[in-house]
Amino acid sequence: MSRSHPRPGCSDPTCPPSVVLGAADHRGAADPGSGNLTRRRFLAATTSVAAFGVVRPALVRGTAANARVTVGIVGLGGRGAWIAEHVSRHPGFQIVAVADYFAETARGVGERLKVAPGRCYSGLSGYQGVLASKVDAVMLETPPYFFPQHVRAAVEAGCHVYMAKPVAVDVPGCRDVLEAGRRAGRGGKVFLVDFQARTDPKHIEAVRLVRAGMIGRVGLILSYYHDECFQDPPPGRTVANRLRGLAWVNDTALGGSYIVNCDIHAVDVALWVAGGLPVRAAGHSSRRRPGAQGDSHDCYAISYEFSGGLVMSNHSEHIRNRTPFESGVRAYGEQGHLVANYAGPVGIRANEDGYGGGENTELYAEGMRRNVDTFHRSIVAGEVSNPTLEPSVHATLATLLGREAGLRGRGVRWEELEKDTRRLEVDLGGLAV
Repeated sequence: MSRSHPRPGCSDPTCPPSVVLGAADHRGAADPGSGNLTRRRFLAATTSVAAFGVVRPALVRGTAANARVTVGIVGLGGRGAWIAEHVSRHPGFQIVAVADYFAETARGVGERLKVAPGRCYSGLSGYQGVLASKVDAVMLETPPYFFPQHVRAAVEAGCHVYMAKPVAVDVPGCRDVLEAGRRAGRGGKVFLVDFQARTDPKHIEAVRLVRAGMIGRVGLILSYYHDECFQDPPPGRTVANRLRGLAWVNDTALGGSYIVNCDIHAVDVALWVAGGLPVRAAGHSSRRRPGAQGDSHDCYAISYEFSGGLVMSNHSEHIRNRTPFESGVRAYGEQGHLVANYAGPVGIRANEDGYGGGENTELYAEGMRRNVDTFHRSIVAGEVSNPTLEPSVHATLATLLGREAGLRGRGVRWEELEKDTRRLEVDLGGLAV
């Protein structure tokens, strides 16, 4: 994605293409530890308001904060190449290996970042070359279909992991990432998922005040995401043309769907405000973008039910209709309301008090920079509580719950979702290995 767009998605056809370096097989039995996904365990695991907050400076051990961490980057499309450029200028990192499905992309980015030609890998197995380079850390910026396999391999190789969202496209994939992330922490490794809103000081303070009771008991939360769709080319002989320009967001198996890839930014903040997980979702969705090729729906009206009577509604549309980008959350309580936008105002208006907050204009870039800094500080400090893991899996599962409710046209309970063992499959036949 282009750095010029202050949002977590960009439908401008002039934006750099997003590409993938993937793995071929997601088949296999469900993880016998599926009990880890229970709603009760999730709720008990983390309720911190500043769950994605930065590591305290006191945790950094003196001059070791300047230690260079060798890193490999997998996936060099728009956002991947953009993050790679930032990391290459970061005093705490040294990029020593890169990979992308497309060889010309890997070579081009590698040359620009002065990575040795022999460490610029391509094809579906290119991520294995990065891991074989014995890097300290790996950054994963591919379509989410590939994340569970890449994450497992990275953790098994003993790497710190920095990954994009959503963490997977199905429930078994979420389970895989959750277990791998926990295993990373137990092994003394940092695991960070790159959401941006939870790093924003204005969001952190606003949510803290809501949770402290400034607006009273919350009755309704609205989450919303409106933007234009991504390019959606006709299928080719292979899925290679679906691996460029974010076309994969249009495919449920490759990208999870629009609600999982895009709406997740708003849904994540809504869950943060709610301080819990839904028990049920119901609603409707449809595919309305002209000339759609992929199977993902692009218009959603999903209602989430929480225990205790809290109601949440997510609405979104992703059609090329000149709709301005809008993503955020509104929460309505007994004594006031919260507005928290990804690009726009954040604040609270209450009967007896309030919070001025401010305006977000560069959260897409600022959040990434804060996350990269936190990743390095955590590695140096040995801080492996990995607070982004659980909320990121929560948010992915909540969007999967909404996706399934819309597709099935009926209510879906969380308990039903967590029992889902279906793995979405992509035909990778004919692609370069």
